[in-house]
Amino acid sequence: MKRKAFLLLTALGLMVALLVSGCTSQTAGSGEQPAAENTEQAAEVSKGTVKLAYVNWAEGIAMTHLAKAILEDKGYKVETTMADVGPVFSALASGSQDAFLDAWLPVTHESYMKKYGDKIDDYGINYEGARIGLVVPEYVTINSIEELNKHADKFNGQIIGIDAGAGIMKATAKAIEDYGLKFKLIEGSEPAMTAALKKAIENKEWIVVTGWAPHWMFARWNLKFLQDPKKVYGEVENIHIMARKGLDKDMPEVANFLKNFKMNAQQLGDLEGRIADGQEPLEAAKAWMAENRDVVNSWWK
Repeated sequence: MKRKAFLLLTALGLMVALLVSGCTSQTAGSGEQPAAENTEQAAEVSKGTVKLAYVNWAEGIAMTHLAKAILEDKGYKVETTMADVGPVFSALASGSQDAFLDAWLPVTHESYMKKYGDKIDDYGINYEGARIGLVVPEYVTINSIEELNKHADKFNGQIIGIDAGAGIMKATAKAIEDYGLKFKLIEGSEPAMTAALKKAIENKEWIVVTGWAPHWMFARWNLKFLQDPKKVYGEVENIHIMARKGLDKDMPEVANFLKNFKMNAQQLGDLEGRIADGQEPLEAAKAWMAENRDVVNSWWK
């Protein structure tokens, strides 16, 4: 009886071993290579995950996906999260997101910096000469915000805006008050704003939108900023990269890359234009990266 029990246990052990071996073989055969045979995957795991937050704005989408493409090319896993600007700053301050590449200073995101500035790190300027304000097509025959009320009916009494939490929306609410504008600020999104602008231009209608540069719409259509004598929208701004506290210690290579990441108007406009023309943001970023290796390498030093 003992011998039969021994043989039975031995047989069961062999069956278990075969099942385990079979499962292992199926896993390897399904494309999931063992770590030793997949160095890229191993590097990705060893280097960790970078969490990038962005707002649904053209320049932010473009720069964030370019950073994602570059970091993934260097062996990192990158998670991107889109949200309104307020939650983005809050997430950086809490440490649940690693970086945000689209902070406009000193005016547009001033209120968020006052609230969260001591809880996040400023990695410096990644785009110089940014600007916000009210934008109209060139064929609109006014040049200043002060002239809007005289032609309110031509604009249907509306300023077409973007997401409610954006700094430019807060500035526009102040402009309506300071200039005594008889206009309603329409909340929406950047895609909705550009769609409304496109439709108005096709029909040669008057329209005023919350606009900013850099943005691909200035390359696509003839547009102009309305003069702002009261300086409600401030002067020319710069775009900064913000990061959570401790990123430079946890991932010094990533932090160094982000501190070196800088784009000019031609570079950013080119990337934005590819996305606006229908390319998926990450695919457009990968193509741009491949064509601008010298620029990318200058950031990775």
